[in-house]
Amino acid sequence: MLRYLSLTLALLLASPLAAAQTLVFTAIPDEDETRLQQRFQAVADYLAGELDVEVRFIPVTSYAASVTAFRNNQVQLAWFGGFTGVQARQLVPGSRAIAQGVEDPDYRSYFIANQATGLEYHDGDTAPEGLRGLTFSFGSQSSTSGRLMPEYLLRQDLGDSPDELFARVGYSGNHSRTVSVVESGAYQAGVLSYTAWENEVESGNVDLDSVQVIWESPPYPDYQWTVRGDVDERFGDGFTERLTRALLDMDDPELLASFPRSGFIPADNEDYREIQEVAQSLGLLDE
Repeated sequence: MLRYLSLTLALLLASPLAAAQTLVFTAIPDEDETRLQQRFQAVADYLAGELDVEVRFIPVTSYAASVTAFRNNQVQLAWFGGFTGVQARQLVPGSRAIAQGVEDPDYRSYFIANQATGLEYHDGDTAPEGLRGLTFSFGSQSSTSGRLMPEYLLRQDLGDSPDELFARVGYSGNHSRTVSVVESGAYQAGVLSYTAWENEVESGNVDLDSVQVIWESPPYPDYQWTVRGDVDERFGDGFTERLTRALLDMDDPELLASFPRSGFIPADNEDYREIQEVAQSLGLLDE
């Protein structure tokens, strides 16, 4: 009998009803996992205080896994990149982009190169021709700043696909690892989020005698908070608006520095139409 009751309790705790008052969120793993856990646990604590519900952050192992967790309702909120946000909203009708960083409407990618290549900073509107023939590392295959927009710009500016442009193409998995593989010489050049580069430099994790920025991309929209469209049914009428307000009101310098962002501003799905169209043009998203 006791065993039966224990099993019943376990099933109840695992059920959606028992978890009804827990808001679960995730984030694309664009940096080291330990650092992400530290960043977003503080965000979970902040949101719990603002919303008066339990809030839990769960890490994921890949960009694709963040989209899968959102689709399967394992998480109701996610800090997505531009492309992963578009993917998630396409898979979950009614989901909405609700907030973005002040910096996100004009986001950029930094192209970096090992100093041994001899490449210098290219102050131009188009990708430098000097990248041609090098070994090159993107970040995650689903990264907006580490793959999607850089590939689009390379094709547009230099006229060839990455496989045609470079001697060898790799995918490091995240921005931090892209810095590492280019710094070590495993790849001669690569591309990553400008905020990730600046964060790594500020943290003392980059040997600037071994790797440097050689080109800054034109701006494009990127990261955003996306929420499932059914959260009001789960947490009560007006919850989406309360959640949005909590994100927009986040002003603790330590919390903001963890993103890093100077603040958050409103966002909506239409802000990411450019990303959707680029992904479709590259065959990475259905029309």
